[in-house]
Amino acid sequence: MDERQLRVLRELGELGSVTATAEALMVTPSAISQQLRLLQRSVPVPLTEREGRRLVLTPAGQALAGAAIEVETALARARRRVEEFLGETGGLVSVAAFHSAAAAFWPHLVSALAAPGSPQLALADEDVAQNDFPPLTRDYDIVLAHRLDHAAPWPRTVSAIALLHEPLDIALPAGHPLTAKPRLTPRDVADEPWITVHDGFPLMATIEAIAAAAGRRLHLAHRINEFAVVAEVVAAGGGIALMPRWTSRPHPQVTLRPLTGVHARRHVDALHRPERTTRTAVQTVLTQLQIAAAAISNQDTAAVTPHEQAAGER
Repeated sequence: MDERQLRVLRELGELGSVTATAEALMVTPSAISQQLRLLQRSVPVPLTEREGRRLVLTPAGQALAGAAIEVETALARARRRVEEFLGETGGLVSVAAFHSAAAAFWPHLVSALAAPGSPQLALADEDVAQNDFPPLTRDYDIVLAHRLDHAAPWPRTVSAIALLHEPLDIALPAGHPLTAKPRLTPRDVADEPWITVHDGFPLMATIEAIAAAAGRRLHLAHRINEFAVVAEVVAAGGGIALMPRWTSRPHPQVTLRPLTGVHARRHVDALHRPERTTRTAVQTVLTQLQIAAAAISNQDTAAVTPHEQAAGER
């Protein structure tokens, strides 16, 4: 067996089909099948089996796929030793993020890594459903992803570094009667028109929890994923919305109020494949993300408008 065969097995375990694995590795399906046959010849027990139309790993295959991660990590660590010997602390690091995280974290990264010799950044926005964040680690060194408090943890195929545990507040147009309350309950907001994300995106689970706690179905008037656009629609009186407290840009005509009675927080994590952190440049970027996260969470606006902040109200 060799590194290529082990990588094919690892990807197959995550993707479940030869075709998807071929696409991920940018080779032909026949090349994938050949690598699997060669690997199977070196192992005395079956590594794969059919499950309907999917090709899945047997327990032995899963064990070997786990070992493949260790092999790739060891090889990446060896390459890092060569880089350190040559004094190479820079290099290109690709980072993907959903929109609000990109707006909050990327300015810090760009300014913090501007000095000569720092890692070079390749930034990309990726607004995907929660289950689609881990597969992005095939294409990017680091992926900023979010999931709700009660959501399933990230799969073991990726490593996760916690950055933020961010409250989700209710966004109201300035002057709305509900702004008179310091905190809101599901019953307070159940009869309002809502601006929310598309199905499959993490915040929908909190919307469903609000409806369940209030005992009635919410009127989902608009489906918008970009919080900057949501804020404009809220300000114009188009409805109310869930808004992340720290990573969304404040709007002068939008007031945030904390929500009680349901779990209304999300985790913002940096996902990566374990072998990626053997590179000094990737470790440097992860450190800067943690520094930025500390600064972001320290700027807790306590769900007030910018005018209230200027007045020193909390």
